[in-house]
Amino acid sequence: MLSSRRQPAEWAPHDAVWIGWPSAVELWEDDLGPARAEVEDLIRAILFPGGEDAGERGEPVHLLARGADAIAAAEIMRGHLPDPSLLTIHEAPIGDIWLRDTGPVFVKDETGARAASAFAFNGWGGKYRLEKDDEIAGVVANLAGARLRRFDDFTGEGGALETDGEGTFITTRQCLLNNNRNPGMSEKDVEAVLKAALGAEKVIWLDEGLEGDHTDGHVDNLARFVTPGKVVCMRPTGDNDPNAEVLAAIEKALAGQTDAAGRKLEVVTIPSPGRVELEGEPAAASHMNFYIANHSVVMPVYEKLTGEAGPGHEAAEILKGLIDRPYFCAVDSSHILTGGGSFHCISQQQPA
Repeated sequence: MLSSRRQPAEWAPHDAVWIGWPSAVELWEDDLGPARAEVEDLIRAILFPGGEDAGERGEPVHLLARGADAIAAAEIMRGHLPDPSLLTIHEAPIGDIWLRDTGPVFVKDETGARAASAFAFNGWGGKYRLEKDDEIAGVVANLAGARLRRFDDFTGEGGALETDGEGTFITTRQCLLNNNRNPGMSEKDVEAVLKAALGAEKVIWLDEGLEGDHTDGHVDNLARFVTPGKVVCMRPTGDNDPNAEVLAAIEKALAGQTDAAGRKLEVVTIPSPGRVELEGEPAAASHMNFYIANHSVVMPVYEKLTGEAGPGHEAAEILKGLIDRPYFCAVDSSHILTGGGSFHCISQQQPA
């Protein structure tokens, strides 16, 4: 099946980025205010990567919020920015902030024009069904002026897919072959959908994701392309890293792979955050959940939970040398993690 659509790599130029704003008090409880503060830190790192007094400005941000309180809080935050015109706030029926999964995947069509693809969304295998989350892809595509094509016979999320922009994709069996999403589908069946929707020419399959990850193994916590032919993943940190075996298996699986162009993948590792706990259980904390903006890379750290900067500092030093951006920002995401994800999970880039 030939595809007239292709998802660009995240490092390709963006016209804007779409971000979810924490809106639901009943979901976030005491973490609502701190989570909003961390989203604001992400926005500042995208909009003003060289600092607020520098002349350089990043890609515009579209922020989706729901309810009067959330809109008011977002407007207050916007008013504190040195250039508020770069941030547009939309009142939208967003269930929660995870736009990487609920929103559309922006692609280029056969003419090079912006379009979007969307899959069926069932609350990460039926775990967290929130009103309107299955509708937000259409809302965002309409606001962005992107022609949307739906693939409702397939259930999946943007966080389950990583691409080099040249037809190579990475995903996990734990997620897309899970009976809670696509019962009865084979790898070939899934690959055919990804080819039609996103232009996948080759799909690299990993097995399991991080412990404590309610998304069932989203790849944006595991392995990310940083250039064509080069992928970064994590190595265990500390003797009690709950993902030691999983991370070793991922590195081994990637090391034997070639991409859609036939290049053998170069695999680079950065240290994981180690054991990060929420309420006594391992949390799916990952430095891989970084966002590549036009002028900066924003990598999550979890120092409020771990109390130390060691792994995050080393991870940042390695990662900043792998991605061609003038600015690198390590930003704490401990409170967003209480909701189940981090910066990549709440964002969706809109290609130029």
